[in-house]
Amino acid sequence: MSRAGRVALGLMAAATMLLQGADPPEKPREESLPPDRFADVHAPLFRKPQSQSAGSLTEQVAASLPAGGRTAPQPRMPRNNFIDEYIFGKMERDGVPHAPLATDYEFVRRVTLDLTGRIPTPADLRAFLSDPDPAKRDKLIARLLHSEAYVDKWAYYFMDLFRANGKMGRGMNLFHYWMQENLRVDRPYDEVARAIISASAKSNHVVAAANVIAREHVQGKAQPDDGDDLGMVHQLDTDDELSVLYAKTFLGLNISCISCHDGRGHLEKVNVWLSHKKRADFFRNAAFLGKSRYLMYWEDGKPQSGEFLIDDQNPGYNTKGASMIRVPRFGGPSDPAFLLTGETPRPGAENREELARMLTADPQFARATVNMFWARLMGFGIVEPFDEFDLARQDPKNVPAGWQLQPSHPELLNALAQDFRDHHYSLRHLLEVICRSHAYQLSARFDGEWKDAYTKYYARKFVRMLTAEELHDSIALATDRPGSFKFGDEKVGMAMHLSGPAGSSDVKYFMQTFGQSNRNNPPRPLAGSPLQPLLLMQSPVVTDRVLAAKDSRVERLLETYKDDNARVVDELFLATLSRPPSPAERQVALEALARDRVKGAQDLQWALVNQVEFFFNY
Repeated sequence: MSRAGRVALGLMAAATMLLQGADPPEKPREESLPPDRFADVHAPLFRKPQSQSAGSLTEQVAASLPAGGRTAPQPRMPRNNFIDEYIFGKMERDGVPHAPLATDYEFVRRVTLDLTGRIPTPADLRAFLSDPDPAKRDKLIARLLHSEAYVDKWAYYFMDLFRANGKMGRGMNLFHYWMQENLRVDRPYDEVARAIISASAKSNHVVAAANVIAREHVQGKAQPDDGDDLGMVHQLDTDDELSVLYAKTFLGLNISCISCHDGRGHLEKVNVWLSHKKRADFFRNAAFLGKSRYLMYWEDGKPQSGEFLIDDQNPGYNTKGASMIRVPRFGGPSDPAFLLTGETPRPGAENREELARMLTADPQFARATVNMFWARLMGFGIVEPFDEFDLARQDPKNVPAGWQLQPSHPELLNALAQDFRDHHYSLRHLLEVICRSHAYQLSARFDGEWKDAYTKYYARKFVRMLTAEELHDSIALATDRPGSFKFGDEKVGMAMHLSGPAGSSDVKYFMQTFGQSNRNNPPRPLAGSPLQPLLLMQSPVVTDRVLAAKDSRVERLLETYKDDNARVVDELFLATLSRPPSPAERQVALEALARDRVKGAQDLQWALVNQVEFFFNY
C-alpha cells in the first residue's frame, strides 16, 4: 500500500474513533562527477509516474466517501468542449468505461479548492444548489477565476514554482505582488516568461521580474579579494542554473544531466532526445546568459542580503571557466544557440531578449505550460512527469524503436497548446477550458470494477491530498477561526495570503509535516506520512479551533440555534465537508450533542476535520 494510502486509512480510523535517431560512433566523454552529486542530479529522471499510484489511491479514498447522490448514467457523455472530444472519444473507441459526472456538492468543493485553494462557504453552496440555470457550473468557474482568492492561490503556486525565498531579500514580497498583478489582469504568460528571462535591474528590490535571476545566483567567495563585487557571485555557475531553470519551468525539460556530461552513455534508458545532446549543446544554450552580470550590493564593507544589480556587461560565456558545483568545463564553441532549434541571436539584439523570444515562440513552451496546469487539475500530466518531456517520443507517427509514445493523449496536448496560443497565452482561459470539460467534472466514485489500465484514460476524477496551505486555510474556514500571520504591516488570516511560509512554531511544524515547500529545492508531490493523521488529531492548529470559544463557528452556532441541534449538525457538515450529513451520520451526531451539547459539537467538528474527505480533494 502507498504511503498516501496508509494516511487515508489512518484518517478513516481517526474519524471512526470519535464519531464512531543515432549519433556517429565516438567514445563518450567521461566526466568526473561525485556519486552524491550524480545521484542528486539524476534522481528526477527515475521518479515514479504519478499515474501509477493515482488510481489505487483514488480507489482507497473513494471507498471511504459517503454514498451521497448519484448523477444519472449517460450512454454517451455530452461534450462540453474539445477536451471532451479527445478524452471520451478515446474511451469510446477503446471500450473503456468511465465514472458518472460529479454531484453538485462534489463539483463545488472540487473546483473551489482547485481554483482558489479554499473550501466553499455554506452560503456559496446554498446559492449554487438553488440556482436553476443549466449553465451554473460554467458561471461558478468564471466567478472563481475572477476572485481575489484565485489570485492568492496561484500567486503562491508560482512562488513555490520559482522557489522564491530569502535569496531574493526584500525583493521576495515585490515578486509576489508582481505575480498577483499578473494574475489579476490575466497578463499573457509568454510576456511574464520573457520579462523574467530578460530582466535587468539596478536592484532586484525595485524590478520585480529580476528576482528569479537573483534567487538563482550561486554564491561565490566569502569576501572579494580586491574589492571586486564579482567575487561574491559565481557568474558562470549562475548562468548554468538559470539555463536549467528556464528549460524545466518553461519548456518541461530537465537538462541538468547534460550540464555536466554528454547524454550519450548516460541517458539512453530514460530520455531518447537528451541522449543525443552533448554538454557543448548545453554550453551554447547557457551562452545566451554569458553577458549577464550579477553584482551583489555592498555597503560599509558588507554585502547586502539578497540585493543585486543585474545587467549585461560581462564579456561572455567561458566554456573553460571553473565551476563550484559542476565538473570542470572542457571548452568548445561559446556562441549562443537555442537548444531546441539551433537558432542563433539576430545581429545587434540582446542575447537574453533573444533567448526569451525563441523560448516562448517555440511550440514546446505552450505544450509544457498547458501540461503543467493540466497536471495540477487532473491529477497528473498528459506527459508525466510534467517537467520531464522526451521530445523524441511526442509524435505518434515517429516513435523510436523499442519505446512507447510518451503523451497519453498527444492530439489533445497539441490542441490545448494551440488553444492556449490562440487565446494569447491566457492562464485564466486555460484553467476555464479544463474545468468546464466533463472530463474534469467526472466523479471520483466509479461504478463497477476499476482496472489500472483505465487510469491514463482519465476515466474518473483522481483524488489529491490538499497542500499544506490549502489544508490550513480549509481548517481556518471550516472553524471560522482564521490564522494570525504578519505580512508586512498587515495581519492576515490565510496562509495563501502570504508570499512564503510563516506562522507560529505550531503552525510551522504542522505545515512542514504536510509538505510545505521550503523553496530550497523544486516542489515535489506531497508524500503521505503516519505523522500527518496524528497531527490532525492532536495539533493545536486543529484542537484549539474546534472549541466553542473565541467566536469560533461552533460557539456561534450553539448560541444562534439554542434549541435546534439538528441545525447545528447540518451547518457543521456544510461548513467542513461541503455536504449535508447522511441520516446515519446525523443520528450519531445528534446523540453526541444530546449527551453534552458543547462537547458534542466540538467533537463533531474535530471528527469532520479528521475525515478522509476533508483531507483530500475529490
